[in-house]
Amino acid sequence: MIAVTGATGNVGRQLVALLTATGERVTALSRQAGQMPEGVRHVQADLGDPVGLKGAFDGAEALFLLVAGEDPQAILDAAQAGGVRRLVLLSSQGAGTRPEIYRHPAAFEGAVRRSGLEWTILRPGGFNSNAYAWAESIRVSRTAAAPFGGIGLPTIDPADIAEVAATVLREDGHAGRTYELTGPALTTPRERVAAIAATLGEPVRFIEQTRDEARAQMLHLMPEPVVEGTLSILGEPTEAEQKVSPDVQQILGRAPRTFVDWAGRNIAAFK
Repeated sequence: MIAVTGATGNVGRQLVALLTATGERVTALSRQAGQMPEGVRHVQADLGDPVGLKGAFDGAEALFLLVAGEDPQAILDAAQAGGVRRLVLLSSQGAGTRPEIYRHPAAFEGAVRRSGLEWTILRPGGFNSNAYAWAESIRVSRTAAAPFGGIGLPTIDPADIAEVAATVLREDGHAGRTYELTGPALTTPRERVAAIAATLGEPVRFIEQTRDEARAQMLHLMPEPVVEGTLSILGEPTEAEQKVSPDVQQILGRAPRTFVDWAGRNIAAFK
């Protein structure tokens, strides 16, 4: 059995579907109730409450783990008590490029490496699904606002992250590896908005925010250190943060999906 945390999220939901489609038994964990494929065991649990995880992992040999909660060791103890021996951690690119800012995922990575489990760490950069932040403004006024409109990053489709995770959870040969997950090419915010507009078949006006405008908006969603780190990546990315990684291609045997592909599959959110 494979346990999947964050089972109703952008990656977890697709991962549960992929695993069940290949005949795996799955325990899906999430804070909120959600519709699951037939035969999936659903456990409503919060990674921020390790006590409430008692029994949640029983019978699972492998675990897909999000960075959530403040006590990674307690989560790992609960997983090992349930029988987990293989673990795939969904971390963040920032844990490698800016660990002084992305301390939370870096702490999870450290705990996982010390756990004695057969571990693999996935470090994606920005998600294509971050474009959902534009959904309301595109629906209402056909506008989308973002800072640093001309700076490109190799954002990744969550479906590719899920497919990589499914492969690593089910196959041998990935223990002790850290994989950098990116899309196939750099795209700028302006280009991503243009791709959505082309898919809609209607013009969408791109509004370039100042750094301060973006910062004020992001502070409603994230702690200040993470906001500053995110803005630094968006506006002043390092060479490592702009590098297109070969890892998706090597694991899946195909190129990562493009942002245009993501927009085509998810355009209903912007209509």
